[in-house]
Amino acid sequence: MGTEPNLTRLDRLFARLDREQQRPEQLHVPRMSRHRIALFGATLAFYATIVVAVITTSWLVRLDWQLMFFRPYQQWPEIHAYLDYYVVLGQRGPTAVMVAAWLGWRSWRQHTLRPLLALGASLLLLNLTVGAAKIGMGRLGPHYATEIGANEMWQGGDIFPSGHTANAVVTWGILAYLAATPRARRHLSTLSAVVSLGVGLTTVYLGTHWLSDVLLGWAAGVLILLALPWFEPMINWAEARILTARDLLWSRWGGRLPLPRPGAATPGRGTPAQADPPTAPSAPAERLAAEPSAQQMRPAGNRPHVAQCPHAGRTERPSPPSSAARRPPHSGDRGQRGGPSPRPVAGG
Repeated sequence: MGTEPNLTRLDRLFARLDREQQRPEQLHVPRMSRHRIALFGATLAFYATIVVAVITTSWLVRLDWQLMFFRPYQQWPEIHAYLDYYVVLGQRGPTAVMVAAWLGWRSWRQHTLRPLLALGASLLLLNLTVGAAKIGMGRLGPHYATEIGANEMWQGGDIFPSGHTANAVVTWGILAYLAATPRARRHLSTLSAVVSLGVGLTTVYLGTHWLSDVLLGWAAGVLILLALPWFEPMINWAEARILTARDLLWSRWGGRLPLPRPGAATPGRGTPAQADPPTAPSAPAERLAAEPSAQQMRPAGNRPHVAQCPHAGRTERPSPPSSAARRPPHSGDRGQRGGPSPRPVAGG
């Protein structure tokens, strides 16, 4: 009975990184269940509540100003340098590149474009919804506020909702959305919540956003993740279109279907196409190939003559002894054609 080889951690890692032979039959695709619809409705109500609270200059705006005057970056200056780097986890460019690299490997391994297309759809929704809200409400940030206690709405700003916070929720939350197992989904959801919460509070610490901006950014990102199942049919349609176009281009330019040579028969309509010979034939070979052979010129009814015994070639026949002299043929010999001439009778 054979024993299994002892695999190291590196061997097991590379074994898990191997590409699967085919696309998995069952891919987890979230659907719009009642529980998800209820969460979407509650988050949308929270989003509308924050917007109304800021527009009406409620207690939330007063809390924004109190945090701004507290200046957390002056209260804890020793963590300022660290949080300057941590807030990068909410910037669109670096996070999109990191997550796209991971999802691109998953797409290659599972033979599907769905992870990359889901990321693209979520980022497109993020740009449309958050960008439209920023431009539409035009709120100024704490560093550019003009009147103490005002909500600073419709002043030409672009910070409401917080783009860093919403981007952190969507970019890291898409990993939980595309998780294959419930355990991985729970772990990635916790990681996404911690990262997005830290990014939002970091912007408040640095003084680049109001607290209400961060709350609305969290709600905007969660709404996009909850609404993604509605766009799954569009993602499947785009994947089918892309794969069809890829197969078409590959069949034309990838070398699967060789182009016929001028004057050659097309495969399937005439004689099958043959590959070119490695070297060009010489002139005598072309002349011999063009001349019909004797077997081809013989009528179909005549059978070819088959010798009863094998004949030795010219090189295989024994040479006559050197002492034997050749006699001239006798004029009176009458034997079989091609046979030996009879000996003359002595005294005749």
